[in-house]
Amino acid sequence: MAHPHPSAPPLRASSDARAPECVRAPRLTAARQPLLREIRILDEYGNHRPLHIPAERPLTVFVDKRELVTLMTLGADPERLVLGYLRNQRLVASMDKIESITVDWEVDAAAVKTRHGLPDLAERTARRTVTTGCGQGTVFGDLMQQTAGIHLPPPEQARIRQSTLAAMLETMRQQDSIHRQAGSVHGCAMFRVADRQAELLHFVEDVGRHNAIDTIAGWMWLQGVDGADKCFYTTGRLTSEMVMKAAHMGVPIVVSRNGVTQMGYELATRLGMTLFGRAANKHFLCYTGFERFDSEPLPEPSPMRVVSSAPR
Repeated sequence: MAHPHPSAPPLRASSDARAPECVRAPRLTAARQPLLREIRILDEYGNHRPLHIPAERPLTVFVDKRELVTLMTLGADPERLVLGYLRNQRLVASMDKIESITVDWEVDAAAVKTRHGLPDLAERTARRTVTTGCGQGTVFGDLMQQTAGIHLPPPEQARIRQSTLAAMLETMRQQDSIHRQAGSVHGCAMFRVADRQAELLHFVEDVGRHNAIDTIAGWMWLQGVDGADKCFYTTGRLTSEMVMKAAHMGVPIVVSRNGVTQMGYELATRLGMTLFGRAANKHFLCYTGFERFDSEPLPEPSPMRVVSSAPR
């Protein structure tokens, strides 16, 4: 019989996590679910053994009783996932427009109640673009047209050293995670970068990279965390919608363990954002925004000498 396996609660923010002033935060339930499920499998050697798998489940979001979208999620922080989704899809401009978010796992639903309704919701969700997201990756409207209103901090105010990047990657390598236990999930993290230090503020894993970044966006919004001095990390590839979401969060430096698509590259270039891809251990590729990066080159490896084993 399968049993749910609880996981440790998500990391909390450090000292700069504070409630926004003069903003009414919505009431939220705390409907966290177990993140792992234990099953028994049969391997190639004929052995039956236990294995943990991610506990994926659907969550249908309703806004003022109108069905909006179904997200596939682990259920680690569903209320902030929904809040961040609404923010990143630009469906709600201000948090004080939301009265409450109630998650009920008996019906796999999240009910969002606004204070005065969203009269343009139907119009704003009419144009739906299907993207390359895992689990959920749809973007309402043409987000590419919104770049004109996004202004990231200049390079002299937001930059990263190579040694700081290496320290951040080492922190993620050591992070206890669902992926390490079970695989099949994406992780996202937010770091504060200052004085050659990379401080981990929040870490989220979910079935898809969009869910993970949306949950971090919801956390930032609730805590009043600004993105100007932050660096965003993801295990997922950097497509245009991931780059745009990071930009909406005000984050100028983005790091991925995976690669960068052409549209992600072009959008980051337009925004003046620094993108790192293929980043693991001390290895990385800086794709855009070299002006924010203080390079500290590693010594080139010595050329490998090939010794022939052929008889003389």
